[in-house]
Order: sequence, then structure tokens, then C-alpha cells
Amino acid sequence: MATLFTRIINAEIPCYKIAEDDQFIAFLDILPVAKGHTLVVPKKEIDYIFDLPNEELQALNLFAKEVARKIQSVIPCKKIGISVIGLEVPHAHMHLIPINNIHDMNFEKERLKFTSEEYTELCLKIAQA
Repeated sequence: MATLFTRIINAEIPCYKIAEDDQFIAFLDILPVAKGHTLVVPKKEIDYIFDLPNEELQALNLFAKEVARKIQSVIPCKKIGISVIGLEVPHAHMHLIPINNIHDMNFEKERLKFTSEEYTELCLKIAQA
């Protein structure tokens, strides 16, 4: 059975897409720990990020770098933090999170909630950056 992310990639489930190419997709997390929290996902369905072939892992990082620059140009923050947990969805992915301190990366804190309009506006700003 396809993962949640594969279903998003196949447009079976909608997302707030920021960037996409033939190998990867980036979209806003719908349960963000910070405004602008974005997921970067390889289109190839592989559970563990370190099982990606070296070339694809390198390309994933370069794609994420470009997405991080877009996010940082829209969301005021000191840096874009990166987290690879890999337990919540069995499909390799990276979390890009705007941060000003270490506590901004805490996945145990209450998640933010935005309206569909707020997500759409933020998505367009980042995608166009």
C-alpha cells in the first residue's frame, strides 16, 4: 500500500506544495511546529533516508537547500533547522523548520494551526520566493 507521501506525490491527497522536480517534492507540514515548517520528500518510496542511493541523498540535500533559502526569505528566523526522524511516515523525508533557538525544533510541543487561507497564502509566498 502506498504511503501517505506517495499519495500526496500522486495528487491523490492535496498538499500545500512549495517546490517540485522530477525526484523530489516539498510541501508545508499540516501539523507544523513553526510557521513555514516544510517537508522535503523523495518521490521514490524508500522508508529509511540512509537507504537512498548516495547520488539521490546528495540531490535531496541540494533540493532541500534551495527550499530552505525560499523559506528563510519569507519567514524571519536565524536559521532553518533540519530534522530527519523517519518514524511517523514510512517514507524518507526531511523536516525544514524556521528556528530562532533550539526549542523551536521540539516536536513534543503543541502544533500550530492555520486556516486553509493562511496555508495557501504562506505556500504561495514561499513558492514564489
